[in-house]
Amino acid sequence: MQRVLGIILAGGSGDRLSILSQERAKPAVPFAGKYRIIDFALSNCVNSGVFNVAVLTQYNPRSLMEHIGIGRPWGLDRTHGGARLLQPYRGREGGDWYRDTGDAVHQNLYFIQEQRCDQVLILAGDHVYTMRYDVMINYHRQRSADVTVGVVEVAPEETSRFGIVTLDHMNRLKEFQEKPKSSKSNLGSMGIYVFEKETLLQVLDEAGGKDSGTDFGGDIIPQMLGKHKVYGYKHQSYWRDVGTIQAYWQTSMDLIVDLPPLNLYDPELTIMTSGENAAPVKAGPNAQISRSLICDGCIINGEVRNSILSPGVYVEEGARILDSVVFNDTVIGRGAIIEKSIVDKSCWIGPGCHIGFGDDFTPNTEEPQRLSSGITLVGKGARVPEGVKVGRNCKIGVWVEPGDFEGHIVASGASIDRKSPRRFHV
Repeated sequence: MQRVLGIILAGGSGDRLSILSQERAKPAVPFAGKYRIIDFALSNCVNSGVFNVAVLTQYNPRSLMEHIGIGRPWGLDRTHGGARLLQPYRGREGGDWYRDTGDAVHQNLYFIQEQRCDQVLILAGDHVYTMRYDVMINYHRQRSADVTVGVVEVAPEETSRFGIVTLDHMNRLKEFQEKPKSSKSNLGSMGIYVFEKETLLQVLDEAGGKDSGTDFGGDIIPQMLGKHKVYGYKHQSYWRDVGTIQAYWQTSMDLIVDLPPLNLYDPELTIMTSGENAAPVKAGPNAQISRSLICDGCIINGEVRNSILSPGVYVEEGARILDSVVFNDTVIGRGAIIEKSIVDKSCWIGPGCHIGFGDDFTPNTEEPQRLSSGITLVGKGARVPEGVKVGRNCKIGVWVEPGDFEGHIVASGASIDRKSPRRFHV
């Protein structure tokens, strides 16, 4: 769309994703095999005709920046507009780490002022969905709104995870509660805002000098009610915040049902990504694959059921992967079993291992609020020695070595951390 600037907030650390976001920003976490989470916001922009996009990074940005590059996979490698990566900075007139969503945008007001745009589309970079933003922007324009908030119905038991809004009969916002313990409304904010440029500059300038928070959901939008024309736009299709381990795993499993609620095969809403060229999938003579997503470069000699495999995964003879997600270039050894687990990139699971073993659902002792639903995590680069059995809700840390294991049983709820610093070779 003409005269629209897109801003994607992609600096969050994603602590609730535990070790999956330990060495990468949350929007850079792999999803659905071949994608990164941020691909959905970027692709939605392009599919909606928004080709002037700034991505605000902060926490562990390297893999995210390498993934986006100059924006070529999304057609955002342009002389005018295109994809720009903006980082926090220190200067003579201030600047610092971003405190929250509003502060991140406020520290880039100079950039927004320079853009030839009428509206600013602000997006979270860590949600999974397809959406035509141009429809929402036209809705905003038709109502001469100062700001329009994207909203979606959420399950009543999930309202405490979201900003909850109440709309009147004209869809104007009456109330915005940030993560209430209970609420009469089940309309959750999607973290999508269409601002008039001048309105955004005004409210951020007013909020910028405050010592209190400047989060869009917690502070800015609630303070605009009664002073500005604030509307809600109801999104009717699939949308998920994958900010927790359980939500990430369940959203992944949603993709492999017979009729998935998120259609990755819609040619009008294509999800684009960057990626290396890889050989086709190879299934050996004893391979068994059912209801799974298997990416290029995988070699399957065992069983894969109800699972998602990123590029380059090698499944040896007799190995079984069940109800799990396995990231790039991981090797699952002969006879090993991976059950209801998420295994990060470049791991080696030794022969005869069983990850996700048993029926003991004791919560993780280090992260009981994040790991309590039976899902076990194996961190990036971990090497699990032959024959080890790892229970439920376990956490195998990043770059763990065989010597970090003290026995052949890791009890449910336990964590294994690397004992010695990792050595980097130049």
